[in-house]
Amino acid sequence: MSAKFDLTFVQGLTVQEKAELVSGKNFWFTAENKDKQIPKMMMTDGPSGLRKQASSADALGLNQSVEAVCFPSSALTASSFDVEMLYQLGKNLGTAARAENVSVLLGPGVNMKRSPLAGRNFEYFSEDPYLAGELASAYVNGVQSEGVGVSVKHFAANNRENQRFTSSSNMDERTLREIYLTAFEKIVKQAQPATLMCSYNSINGTLNSQNYRLLTQILRNEWGFEGLVMSDWGAVADNIAALKAGLDLEMPGNGDYSVNRLVAAVHDGELEEAKLDTAALRVLRMVEKFHINAKKADKYDKAQQHVFAKQAAEDSMVLLKNDTAVLPLDANDAVAVIGELAEKPRYQGGGSSHVNAYKLTTPLSVAQSSDYDVTYAQGYTLTDSAVNTQLADQAIELAKQADKVVVFAGVPEQLESEGFDKESMDLPENQNNLIQQMTKVNKHVIVVLQNGSAVTMPWRDNVQAILETYLAGEAVGEATWSVLTGEANPSGKLAETFPEKIEDTPAFGTFNASPEAENYHEGIYVGYRYYDMKHKQVNFPFGHGLSYTTFEYSDLKITTENDRVNVTVKVTNTGAAAGKETVQVYVQNQASSVETPVQELKGFKKVALEPKESQLVTLNLNRRSFAWYDTANANWRVDNGHYCIQVGASSRDIRLSQVIDVKLGTDKPTTISEDTYLNQVIGRDDLKPALKQSGLDVVLDNVASGSDSELLANMPLRAIVMLGTSIDQMHQFLALANK
Repeated sequence: MSAKFDLTFVQGLTVQEKAELVSGKNFWFTAENKDKQIPKMMMTDGPSGLRKQASSADALGLNQSVEAVCFPSSALTASSFDVEMLYQLGKNLGTAARAENVSVLLGPGVNMKRSPLAGRNFEYFSEDPYLAGELASAYVNGVQSEGVGVSVKHFAANNRENQRFTSSSNMDERTLREIYLTAFEKIVKQAQPATLMCSYNSINGTLNSQNYRLLTQILRNEWGFEGLVMSDWGAVADNIAALKAGLDLEMPGNGDYSVNRLVAAVHDGELEEAKLDTAALRVLRMVEKFHINAKKADKYDKAQQHVFAKQAAEDSMVLLKNDTAVLPLDANDAVAVIGELAEKPRYQGGGSSHVNAYKLTTPLSVAQSSDYDVTYAQGYTLTDSAVNTQLADQAIELAKQADKVVVFAGVPEQLESEGFDKESMDLPENQNNLIQQMTKVNKHVIVVLQNGSAVTMPWRDNVQAILETYLAGEAVGEATWSVLTGEANPSGKLAETFPEKIEDTPAFGTFNASPEAENYHEGIYVGYRYYDMKHKQVNFPFGHGLSYTTFEYSDLKITTENDRVNVTVKVTNTGAAAGKETVQVYVQNQASSVETPVQELKGFKKVALEPKESQLVTLNLNRRSFAWYDTANANWRVDNGHYCIQVGASSRDIRLSQVIDVKLGTDKPTTISEDTYLNQVIGRDDLKPALKQSGLDVVLDNVASGSDSELLANMPLRAIVMLGTSIDQMHQFLALANK
């Protein structure tokens, strides 16, 4: 590109040319201007695989696309808890994009998993904003290291699919900041993505594409975002209002209608031309930085990417249960493989994330080509949830003759996709029924799940093992069989809680209750934050995941250094197999006098250990690890005091803990006022002189020693006149106490 895209260049364009730049063209492109040597730039979906549309594809592009490697969905890769793996995934996606002349990949999606019923959960990482932000930052850095930009989505608080264009996500400021903006903030500060994609919904009644506070005050002024804000496809209701709010690029644009509106608005004085200049300049800077000709790759190795997809799936699959070490399968086992999902696996999400897979391998084909004694029965149909007696009976007969039964179960794509929310957490009736029947004829039943989100498990206590594979990508067959046979040792950890039933979930009864408004009554208590606070029993907790080996935690050491706290722990592989363990650090706030979660994930690290090998793992906690959002002062506040540092293998498997005194913030207010309670004054040595001089010491001594001490001590100073003192005495005490 010969042109230098700076403000002077932009000011030399006509209003028409600038308006064209901020309006997308032909569904997937930015505007081209050959006279001014401005090239067009292509973007396409790509959270778990390149979905570049073939030339003959439909406008929405949900059908034909170029062949590409389909990697595991974010629901699975998040379970890896592996930052380096997410970085490599990004690099692989960036390589594929460059080879196909794609400049910006639309993804990753980092919205929170507020409810298991949200239809797009498979495309998102976690219920925890810290985990989502760390993994997504690595992903973004990986893609952009290859000269390809990303568009992190969907900004923000887009946590349901039904009426997603018009519904308003209504919540308090602390909830917005701590839960729904944190991942985006972390990604902006750690990875500076090329773009953020503005979501369809409103927040507290203001459409996100027209939300100046969200797009400009928070994103740019507070966080320092330097990139471009584009709309989700069709998210702009008023392109003039959107531009004023801080949206730079309308996608896919409404042709002459969008351009003419902007031109007229500038000419009529409704829109400052400087606003249009700013947006046009951001588009040009994106084109200049990420236009694909700057770093072209003619081809890439799909076979090698397929190998990586297999490894990523293996490292992410979560072994939820493994009673009596029924897994891995023994080479001498006669194995009955049951379920149509073994033959026709669900390996990717529906909607805009759908990839035209390069090389799909099915669990059944891989199992049948192995050295294991494998038989197969379909058991149920994916197109119908009703029990097919003939198919079920065939499966039952096969199970009776087998040493072990591996049942493949999951959620069919027609029940879980972009564009609509789920109506149930349950697996189809025919699958649940079949699993229960299997357990009656064989003691060694193993369930392999293929699903995009948490599901109920009425058969949990009756089966011996459960392997969660989510949507594992095109190498689903190889990766699943590798884990089942022990060729790969599972090391995934749940990035979301699996509750026992939908009635237990934090948004039950309010999720999707209204087409217009989604009210976040649960506030900051989402996911494990809610289940911990309510002491809810769950099927499997956040962070849970088993291995074919065992790990011991010891020697916890915590030190404070300048503005951070260092947590070091020794992890030892005490079993007979090599394996990987994810050390998780949770912080419990004991210092603040506000509502805070029982614990919050603030650090994690995955380590690989040979049998009997030990490794020291150190995690650093910064000031933000101890902060909560103080809405009254509009800042992140750390209260000095006690915090419990908990180290464990899951949120409910804490192995070691230690209470520390944190001095990274502010001390609790010490000013004494008329509203200070007597129990906050009684017993304080530093206040005894002021109490004695004002004559309140006798009264408070009587309160402390009397039979009604608990009742009377729970009174403010302004009510002390009821105990026989005067207002003047109280005022004298306040003056002395606050000197």
